[in-house]
Amino acid sequence: MQVFYLILSLSILVVLHEFGHYITAKWFGCRVEKFYLFFNPYFSLVKKKIGETEYGIGWLPLGGYVKISGMIDESMDKDAMKLPPQPHEFRSKPAWQRLIIMLGGIIVNVLLAFIIYAMVLFVWGEQKVPVASVKDGIWLQDSVLYDLKLRNGDKIVAVDNQPIEYFEDIQPKVLLGKSITIERDGQRSNIDMPVNFIERLVESKRRSGMLLMQRLPAYIGDYAPKDTSNGKKAGLQPLDKIVAIDSLPVNYYDDMSRILAGKKNEKVDLKVLRNGSEMAIAAQVNADGKIGLPILSFMQYDSLGVFKVETKKYGFFEALPAGVSMAMGKLKYYIDQFKLILQPETGAYKGLGGFKSMGSIFPTEWGEWEAFWRITGFLSIILAFMNLLPIPALDGGHVVFTLVEMISGRKPSDKFLEYAQVVGMVLLLGLMLFANGNDWFGWGKGK
Repeated sequence: MQVFYLILSLSILVVLHEFGHYITAKWFGCRVEKFYLFFNPYFSLVKKKIGETEYGIGWLPLGGYVKISGMIDESMDKDAMKLPPQPHEFRSKPAWQRLIIMLGGIIVNVLLAFIIYAMVLFVWGEQKVPVASVKDGIWLQDSVLYDLKLRNGDKIVAVDNQPIEYFEDIQPKVLLGKSITIERDGQRSNIDMPVNFIERLVESKRRSGMLLMQRLPAYIGDYAPKDTSNGKKAGLQPLDKIVAIDSLPVNYYDDMSRILAGKKNEKVDLKVLRNGSEMAIAAQVNADGKIGLPILSFMQYDSLGVFKVETKKYGFFEALPAGVSMAMGKLKYYIDQFKLILQPETGAYKGLGGFKSMGSIFPTEWGEWEAFWRITGFLSIILAFMNLLPIPALDGGHVVFTLVEMISGRKPSDKFLEYAQVVGMVLLLGLMLFANGNDWFGWGKGK
């Protein structure tokens, strides 16, 4: 399912990115020879020529391209560049037109992110949990935070001395922060974050993508239709509350995790509250130290008073500026992460991932369209930013050369542009190899 979502998301983003180049090239009278989703060395899966343009789908899913006549790009069509410039070619157009053509894909990706986030807010609205309402504190999901002396039940009230209003903002701020202010047993204290915090997360044996969540009382949620877990087999029902395991008291799910970790492959006796009455239920623990229990939805925890969920609905016109604001916030967050990658002492480069990492952030169940579109919006922001980097072979490299030409009045030679394209492609392929090697072999971790 994640592979399907990933391919669908990348297909949407690549096609629309390339359409940005295509439509601006056509506006300025350039001939577009090819428009491809994915690359097609040696052969294409599908192709059809309509007018002067060949449209197709390649077999190598590493992006896509439009081949514009008279432009030095990934096709490296040197023979065509040896001929005299023609009026329909990219190289014959004024610098300002070439600049717009090169920015076309980036502009479309930015606009797409605005539209996606706006429509997500319009269709599904926005749900946030005020930090002040989370009376039971946090539930640690990664051992690295425990090593930093955080504990289940702590309340994170500020990062870098900036108060946090909503729980959803805690994790991104913690990832980028230098200090955390916590409240434990009514007392506040600061925890300094190590410079290599991201590196330690990457090298952690337990990498779920989630650092922490709200501490949850041990209520049973709704089972999936085809659920075959030990919890369902034991007869545990939705809204049951587990209060003890083998006579050991349980208040929260983290209590259960701690107790069951020592009872793998054993049978345990659960004390359960159902409709106000206590009952005993025996359940089998699996080899991972789990019974297999769904948790309640956030709205159900809201109705039980565990924490408050603020829900905001957006009208169509109200959603548009809100979508822009959300997209810009995501862009700032990504740029802050990118800065860490460029600082070797943080070790953040070890977390650079490829297609496996990208796929892992998508939902695992069919129909999770809100999550799909939120992730696609974020990837559109990333694609726009990465393409703007001043690296030859990326749009940003072409933009830099064009700006230099506009300022100096001197156009770089075709031979220089060819060499720059080759250097840029080598850099990008090396980066792609490193990122995917990190995913599969842990190259960045010294493994």
